[in-house]
Amino acid sequence: QVQLVESGGGSVQSGGSLRLSCTASGRISRIDAMGWYRQAPFKQRELVAIVTSGGMTNYAASVKGRFTISRDNSEKTVHLQMNSLKPEDTAAYYCHADALGLLPTGEFVAGKYWGQGTQVTVSS
Repeated sequence: QVQLVESGGGSVQSGGSLRLSCTASGRISRIDAMGWYRQAPFKQRELVAIVTSGGMTNYAASVKGRFTISRDNSEKTVHLQMNSLKPEDTAAYYCHADALGLLPTGEFVAGKYWGQGTQVTVSS
């Protein structure tokens, strides 16, 4: 009942920048936290950055000062501006949302939703 669609991944050289975007759609009553996670080959998925509906943010130590997360509640969109990219930032990036979805029955269901992922590759 909630879909997340990401865009903005790609390939860039070390020191470059990319901007990821994610838009939520569907039968949504409320979206709480939205964020970005990433998963590199043979590694566990890790939190990159998160922003609450009130605008509070939290970042992984490895990206603090280089990445900025922002959110447009009216558009149900979250962005991740990534600057000074490093090869170790190479991963599949996944959008995440804690949302209250509305079922066809009229019942509200809280859930954790994921996008399909977008690849970010940083070459040295």
